[in-house]
Amino acid sequence: MNRHEAEFPGVDVFVCTADPEMEPLPMVMSTVLSVMAYDYPPEKLNVYLSDDAGSELTYYALVEASKFARHWIPFCKKFNIQPRSPAAYFASQSNHQRKEVVFIQKLYKELESRINVSVKLGQIPKEIRSSIKGLSQWKSYVSRRDHDTLFQIVIDGRDPKATDVEGDMLPTLVYLAREKRPKYFHNFKAGALNALLRVSSQISNGQIILNVDCDMYSNDSDTIKDALCFLMDEEQGHEVAYVQFPQKFHNVTKNEIYGSSLRVMNEVEFRGMDSFGGPRYLGTGCFHRREVLCGKKYSKGFKNDWSSKKYRNYEDSINEVEEKVKHLASCTYEKNTQWGKEMGLRYGCVVEDGMTGLSIQRQGWKSIYCNPKREAFLGVAPTSLIQTPVQHKRWSEGDLEILLSRYSPAGFGQGKISLGLRMRNSAFAITAKVTDQEVSQRYENEMMEFGVSSPLFTNITTISLVNFLCFIGMMKKVAESGSGLVVVLETMVLQILLCGILVIINWPLYQGLFFRKDKGKMPTSLTIKSFILALVTCISFLFLL
Repeated sequence: MNRHEAEFPGVDVFVCTADPEMEPLPMVMSTVLSVMAYDYPPEKLNVYLSDDAGSELTYYALVEASKFARHWIPFCKKFNIQPRSPAAYFASQSNHQRKEVVFIQKLYKELESRINVSVKLGQIPKEIRSSIKGLSQWKSYVSRRDHDTLFQIVIDGRDPKATDVEGDMLPTLVYLAREKRPKYFHNFKAGALNALLRVSSQISNGQIILNVDCDMYSNDSDTIKDALCFLMDEEQGHEVAYVQFPQKFHNVTKNEIYGSSLRVMNEVEFRGMDSFGGPRYLGTGCFHRREVLCGKKYSKGFKNDWSSKKYRNYEDSINEVEEKVKHLASCTYEKNTQWGKEMGLRYGCVVEDGMTGLSIQRQGWKSIYCNPKREAFLGVAPTSLIQTPVQHKRWSEGDLEILLSRYSPAGFGQGKISLGLRMRNSAFAITAKVTDQEVSQRYENEMMEFGVSSPLFTNITTISLVNFLCFIGMMKKVAESGSGLVVVLETMVLQILLCGILVIINWPLYQGLFFRKDKGKMPTSLTIKSFILALVTCISFLFLL
């Protein structure tokens, strides 16, 4: 990219989290720190954390992370380290000899310790509460589903004192928990992102928006520049609404026991979609034009003036800005507006990202799939069996909603979206979260994780046991046959072969049922229930036949 830094547009980064228990705060803060450390002018970089749980623990963790950022960002730039997620970086470095590395690692361990202590206590330590600006907002907090807008500019990029330990400017850092009330539907992640769109427009108003899930840390500090190569291209950049990077995971095992790498989608399907106008929006790792997300339709004469926008609002004080934007995140703001319909992320579907991408392309825009050699973002793949099918189920239900709705890819967007893209727009992606140490250890050893009683497990266990009982029955029949082994094999060889292959395929399941003693084994109650169902099924077929 040959453009001078002065021509670079402002970039607003949205990080979404929703539960400090299910999404560990050290992981979330590592993601925030990784995007704050992008190799990009700090005065044009703004990071927003959306906390849909409205947890004061998350806010406290962000304040602590902002203090660590004063050391972390100059360290990253001085030694040009990759990746710039502290958790990922220190995990990849087995032996730290340089004194600077030892010092920064010590600071990070202290940060982790403070965050984990507060999570364990379930509250911020009393001796430091008074020193944290903004905590008074939680006095009116009732629950994660009933609270006022909680908003705080943690680092104000306009403040000349907002510098790192080397004296360089820091990116703006903002915390937002939109207002929630029991009587108002909040539209999940789509609603959170739309609130961020409105709030950020009054603070930084970056022309480019990157959104990432809280477990998807930046793995390459030059990713913003990679995306801008497409968006600012003088020949075709004006046609591009967003640049989508693939979802990839750092903890995928050698044999991919849950198929988490999404290899076919990332390496084959999405690579071939540029000729159809580009890939769908995956909901994370995507750079959008702000004005397109806000409803701008494509026109052939469109040319973006990258130098025309201001990156900061210099007119109001920080307190005035904070009060002004709170109503933009209220639960009633979108009433009788086009938000969720023609503006922002679209509502009414489980897969809000797919619906949004389809709507954008219907307006005439194209998208780009960028899959660089060094992964741009890395997340955490599912480490238990129940997580994968549940997520697949959610995405499949959402795609079915689209197929049966008036936005069906088969007919929606005639003349705007290519037939190939409309026929293809029924994929899904996986959002992964972390689990405890024992589960992670079993996952690394490629042992399937069961551990919970689920109707889904009841189904697959019953079917596998039916197959196992049938295999035993056939072997018994072969052993007791008086007509000779050769005659029996001639008549039943295919049945025996098929059942035998299925037994081999289901061997990890049988291990979980009968042989394993760890917490990841199949629950005893489920094993008994499935065995009874399988036995009844086999006996019923014997009587019928």
